[in-house]
Amino acid sequence: MYNYTQCYINGQWQAVTNGQKLDVTQPSTEKVIGSITLANEVDVDKAVQAAKNAFISFSQTSKKTRIALLERIIAVYKDKFSLMARHISDEMGAPMNLAMGAQAGSGLAHLEQALAALVISPDEEKIGSSLLYHEPVGVCALITPWNWPINQIACKVGPAIAAGCTMVLKPSEIAPLSGYLFAQILDEAGVPAGVFNLINGDGVNVGAQLSSHVDIDMVSFTGSTRAGVAVAKAAADTVKRVSQELGGKSANIILDDVDLDKAISEGVEACMHNTGQSCNAPTRMLIPEHLYQQAIIIAAKAADEVIVGDVNDENTFIGPVISQMQFDKIQGFIQIAIDEGAKLVAGGLGKPAGLKQGYYVKPTIFANVHNKMTIAQEEVFGPVLVLIPYKDEQDAIAIANDSLYGLSGYVASSDKERALNVAKKMRTGMVHINGAWTDAAAPFGGYKQSGNGREWGEFGLEEFQEIKAVML
Repeated sequence: MYNYTQCYINGQWQAVTNGQKLDVTQPSTEKVIGSITLANEVDVDKAVQAAKNAFISFSQTSKKTRIALLERIIAVYKDKFSLMARHISDEMGAPMNLAMGAQAGSGLAHLEQALAALVISPDEEKIGSSLLYHEPVGVCALITPWNWPINQIACKVGPAIAAGCTMVLKPSEIAPLSGYLFAQILDEAGVPAGVFNLINGDGVNVGAQLSSHVDIDMVSFTGSTRAGVAVAKAAADTVKRVSQELGGKSANIILDDVDLDKAISEGVEACMHNTGQSCNAPTRMLIPEHLYQQAIIIAAKAADEVIVGDVNDENTFIGPVISQMQFDKIQGFIQIAIDEGAKLVAGGLGKPAGLKQGYYVKPTIFANVHNKMTIAQEEVFGPVLVLIPYKDEQDAIAIANDSLYGLSGYVASSDKERALNVAKKMRTGMVHINGAWTDAAAPFGGYKQSGNGREWGEFGLEEFQEIKAVML
């Protein structure tokens, strides 16, 4: 059992003030595996005050000092890598092969990228007759989600420390275990008291208080667009910086010059990765009309071959979704799609055969979908893919851009220049060509209601910096 009931404030583990206990449920078994304690206003104020006090000295530390600190954090993280993967699998249901790979691996990658960005960052720059200095933005509230828990924690904490900021982290209350372990890692690495603080809590209470707190200079939030709007409104009265990575409904444009079997199969796999619980998942597959019926057959076969099951089995590709609430939400979207006339060609309602326990969802594919359907516009956040036909390249781009979101886009083509030409016309912050995976050195973020600002690498460091011009 994970008994993670304390908060980490000013370099010490402390009891939460009259906090409410919340059970942590393992998605693969539906069993309670631990508990946390939700913080309240008193704990939030204590954490923010600790960060505010620590900022006075930490903001003035040398680049050399922060480089050494990040190097120690990375070393401790590596020592606890397997334990981190186990925490992630237990809290949000990732198969252990995914937890040991992309999930825990992304946390390490972001820490290393923050270090690399800090190493090459200039101490000062000249512009005209003036000097430019990159200074820490201040005390930061970091609010992170459950779907890629340590990924989002590390890509905020790493650059915040690199910039010289201090912070209060509120991880997702339904996947809090990896955040707690991360706090232990930072404590062991010798992060100065007050620089990093951890409190657990829900968004309605703790998240809202952090967003509106007068002593918070910046909020970095990852989550749903609905919650992001609430964060921005709460932050507006104090005119603090808000950086947001929100929802997505990414289009995967399959051009007519591809190896169709390969492109369709890889597109299905990319959508189902992490059980479809990724904001940048390619959940709308756009296919030329004359290849559409052939593509349906290939996609249905690929979905049927996706292995769903025991998270500890190395052959398992997708595990359960995070919670009963998420399971019910996905089932609701599947039913709406059926009611609106979409054709179910794989998966569907209910759990996969033989999986009675755990929040498992069938890998599901819909055909005969047009872009105005609910299933083509709303973010399902589960292993559900829609197949949409298009007339020509211009039509494909128009369909892809016909969305409230603009996080990622995908293009499959045998012609690199053609793919790049399509990519340039997509209104998204990122485009993946021919199955290319995310790059931890490249900026991560989107257009429109997918958020604002950028994370990862050098751009992630800049998010946590102010620019000061000194006229000589």
